[in-house]
Amino acid sequence: MALALFGIVLSLFVLMGLAYRGHSVVLVAPIAAFVALIFSGAPLLATYTQIFMPALGKFIVSFFPLFLAGAIFGKLMTSSGLAVDLARGITKLFGPKRAMLSTVIATALLTYGGVSAWVVAFSIVPIAVELFRSAGIPRRLMPAALGLGTITFALAALPGSPQVHNVIPTKYFGTNSYAAPGIGLVAAVAMFVLGMAWLEFRIRRLNEAPASGKGSVTAAMIAAENADHDESHSHNAHSTASEGNVAVRGFLGLLPIVVVISMNYLFVYVISKKLDFSYLAEEKFGGVKLDQVIGVWSVVVGLATAIILIFLMKFNEIARLFNELSDGAKNAVLPVFTTASEVGYGAVVASLTAFAAVKEGIFSISENALAVSTMSAAVISGITGSSSGGLSITLAAFGEELKNMAIAQGIDLEIMHRLTAMASVSFDSLPHNGAILTMLIVCGMTHRQSYKDVAVVTVIIPLVVMLVTLGGVLAFA
Repeated sequence: MALALFGIVLSLFVLMGLAYRGHSVVLVAPIAAFVALIFSGAPLLATYTQIFMPALGKFIVSFFPLFLAGAIFGKLMTSSGLAVDLARGITKLFGPKRAMLSTVIATALLTYGGVSAWVVAFSIVPIAVELFRSAGIPRRLMPAALGLGTITFALAALPGSPQVHNVIPTKYFGTNSYAAPGIGLVAAVAMFVLGMAWLEFRIRRLNEAPASGKGSVTAAMIAAENADHDESHSHNAHSTASEGNVAVRGFLGLLPIVVVISMNYLFVYVISKKLDFSYLAEEKFGGVKLDQVIGVWSVVVGLATAIILIFLMKFNEIARLFNELSDGAKNAVLPVFTTASEVGYGAVVASLTAFAAVKEGIFSISENALAVSTMSAAVISGITGSSSGGLSITLAAFGEELKNMAIAQGIDLEIMHRLTAMASVSFDSLPHNGAILTMLIVCGMTHRQSYKDVAVVTVIIPLVVMLVTLGGVLAFA
């Protein structure tokens, strides 16, 4: 048993280490699973084909429509110029001196609209570079600004978010993407306010830093940071500056996002109530209930409607945009396989005899299902370096048991949905997180230059907000 447990721990380090070094999780996950299997003495091939792959396939079957629609929507928002228009409109609204606020809000809106984090980063950075330079904001804070807007409150706290992190719990708890809206909104505001407070504090500290002394940041260093790569981005930053009215174009850029959220809401609370879905009970449709699929359906309907709107808005470019559909579809494949591979790894570990001890340790955290769900999601997301992967592994392994515990303890499943999703976007943003690595690369920064601020706004603040919210819920339950 001890050797098998050691194998599980070692496999986790293999997963973390190889992911941090930039290797694809599609390859890393089965390698890490094999490490655990070797130490447990379980059959390699049988476990890979009969446990790992079915778990991977089940995740893809459940969520690929969401990844596909989201990837196409993100591609069209970018290639149509609507994402840039939205960012410029927000900048016009708040003014060039509030570059930090404009960047965070623009990235958050795109994320809340269903655009993936890496697409948001590539869309916003060319604009943010110019804004930061004009406002005198140290460029090393740019990854933190992107992180706050993309991988915290907009992913999992805001009710109605079409991101997979907010949809995964619907499959296990029978909820929808608008679960516990009050708690979600309060938590989202808290993350946003605290994150902005930290970033504004850091702007002042960096700009006021003495010109000498260990660890200081001189004005020359800041200027060098902000000037780095500016030439490569200058064309993108100004290419559409004189085209049309910025405010109107910004509003038009916001329209598809409004459609995603509103159609998602209408499908859940209006359309689904007026249609007959009794046929879902038939064997050919899996014998499921509406609440088991509505979380994915509503988001896909919202994204599909927004995609149609983009084509209508850019009708004169319809041929070019139609050609972008294939690229958008291709962009869905790697993310869904990456997350699904982590789910496969989790299924392999859960199949091992030694996992009983791991499970016992997790459930010994607390007798309260809500506490167990949030803590396990946070820790496993940190280990995998992926909020969606950690959330999927947690709920695939413990979801049914946690749901039954919550019902027995009188815990609202909507609250469990919201807090568990929020927990997944805390420890996930450790240095080996793929989104963090991408943001640093796109911004031209290193871990040494930027990760401290990234950690504050994407790890510490979300974790504190989640824990305070959890404490409040438990205190008043």
